[in-house]
Amino acid sequence: MPNKKRVLVTGLSGAVGQAINGFIKDRYEISSLSRNGVKNIPKQNNHKGDIGSLDSIIQSFDGVDTVVHLAADGGVRSINGMNADWNSILQSNIIGTYNVFEASVRAGVKRIIFASSGSTIMGYETMYPYSELLSGKIDPKKNSIPFVTHESEPQPRSFYSVSKLFGEDLARMYSAVHNISIICIRIGGCSLDGKPSAGRGKSIFVSHRDIAQLIIKSIEAPKSLKFDIFFGVSNNELRYRDLIHSKEVLGYIPQDSAEKF
Repeated sequence: MPNKKRVLVTGLSGAVGQAINGFIKDRYEISSLSRNGVKNIPKQNNHKGDIGSLDSIIQSFDGVDTVVHLAADGGVRSINGMNADWNSILQSNIIGTYNVFEASVRAGVKRIIFASSGSTIMGYETMYPYSELLSGKIDPKKNSIPFVTHESEPQPRSFYSVSKLFGEDLARMYSAVHNISIICIRIGGCSLDGKPSAGRGKSIFVSHRDIAQLIIKSIEAPKSLKFDIFFGVSNNELRYRDLIHSKEVLGYIPQDSAEKF
C-alpha cells in the first residue's frame, strides 16, 4: 500500500478545518499547526506555534508534502469576523501567510493550498445585476447573470479581503520564484453547522462535503498545476461566483446547493 501524503493543516480547529477534517483524516497523514494544539491528533503531529513567528513554526513543516493553510483572523470564529482590526490582520494574515509560505519553501513542501476568500470580490454585491439578484429582484432562472470569475477585477471591502488578495499575489510570486505549487481557494460561506445562513448566505454557501471535495482535488491536482485561483461555493441557485474554471481544471463538481437545506 503506498504511503499516504503528509498534509499539514494550519487552523484545523476553525470552521473550515472542522468541516474538512472528517473527509481527510483517513485519506492523508494529517498534522496540525495551531497556537494551542487540537483534539484527536497524535502528539507527534500536533504542532504548537504562532504563524506570526517564523522561528516558532518552521520545524512543523519538516517532511510535509502539502500544506493546507487555513489559519487567519477574520473568519467565522474570529471575535470581530471580517471586521477584524488592521493590527490583527497584519500579524495573522500578512506576516503569518508569508511565514507559512517561507517555511514551506525552506522545508521542500511541494504544494500549498491557500485559503483565500470570496470576500475578495464582495464589492460586486453592491453593483447591478448582483445587488438585484441578492435582493430577490432578479430571478436567476429567468435572467442570465454573468458570473464573477477568478479573472474579474477584485472588489475588496475590508482589511480581511485585502489581506487575502495579498496572499494570492504572494502565492503567485512564490510559485514563480520558488517553483512551488500554490492553489488559492476563495472560500464562500462555510458555517459551523454546515447550513446556509439567510439572505446573501444562500448565494455564497459552500457545504462541508463540497469544500472538502475541492480541497482534496486541489491536493491531488497534477504537479504541472503551479498556480491558480478557484471559487469554493456549492451549486446554489443564487450563485454569482464561477464554477466552470474549477470543473475544467480540477474536476470539481459540487454535490450540494443552499436549497437542499
